[in-house]
Amino acid sequence: MGNVFESQDDRAEDGSAAIATGNADRLIASEGFAAAVAMMSAEFVAIHEIAPRAAALFATQQRWLLCQAALAEHFRGVADGQPCLSRRRMAHLALQHGIASRNTAHAFFDEALKYGVIRPSQEAFVPSDETLHILTRWYSLHFRALDMLDGKTRNAAFLMAPDDWLVGLAPVAGRTMLSNPGVRTPGPLYTIFTWADAGGLLMDRLVAGIDRTVARVDGRLLTDLSSISYMARSFGLSRAHASRKIAEAESIDGIGWSGRRGHSRIWISHAFYKEYARAQAYKLLALDKAFIAAATQRSSGRQVSKMDSDDPHAFS
Repeated sequence: MGNVFESQDDRAEDGSAAIATGNADRLIASEGFAAAVAMMSAEFVAIHEIAPRAAALFATQQRWLLCQAALAEHFRGVADGQPCLSRRRMAHLALQHGIASRNTAHAFFDEALKYGVIRPSQEAFVPSDETLHILTRWYSLHFRALDMLDGKTRNAAFLMAPDDWLVGLAPVAGRTMLSNPGVRTPGPLYTIFTWADAGGLLMDRLVAGIDRTVARVDGRLLTDLSSISYMARSFGLSRAHASRKIAEAESIDGIGWSGRRGHSRIWISHAFYKEYARAQAYKLLALDKAFIAAATQRSSGRQVSKMDSDDPHAFS
């Protein structure tokens, strides 16, 4: 059947052409993009199920941005032969990029250490083995999505030597995403969820639950969910917390029930879906750029270093 997420007037182009332009709106409108988003949202939920503590660090916008800054810093240090991530450095990065206060960055670092997301190693801190496994899976699912759209083989190449690839990928991906206003300041519906504890997971689950066999009606996309309590339990949230987020989205017509509230299937608005899709498009384009840069470095026998950055002071 046709793409239920776009109007019949849309003319979907091939994904490879959309990726080549680096334009998020063209990518969203490209053939197969809705299927790629469905795969990604379901995979985000699956990652949480296998490693909830590590996944929770990616489940809010602020923490996700802190993670990107930290990973970029760590792998840039690895490339230079001297891992350099520390509690003090984390606070510096948070302030430098306008992500969080010093105290918030310290609390984030302490939590990551407490739950084994990072571990001490000589004079610096490094990602744990579990974190590297989750990070590999995170990059892999995005490369799978890109490959779905243009038929290339990024994921196969990446999985042949993920540890080596990450050294080249993470600094470029981090710099690109942290400097993109579309990534830093998503739309109002997206923000309702991503600035709350595990709210990003609620949003992922709603999008993963979209019934793709049912055409949208009045701009609404029907999901397979009806119970807030079920969603809250799935992600270790209180029902009250999940209800507040749902109510906020409901108040601006982003979410609703197809019948009796709490006893019928939830719908999300097409506007909500488009905000989510745009955020994924920005990430995919950033990771495509990072893959190209890392592939170039590998083919020339180099690893990323501070001199490889478009802005040599970007992570100084």
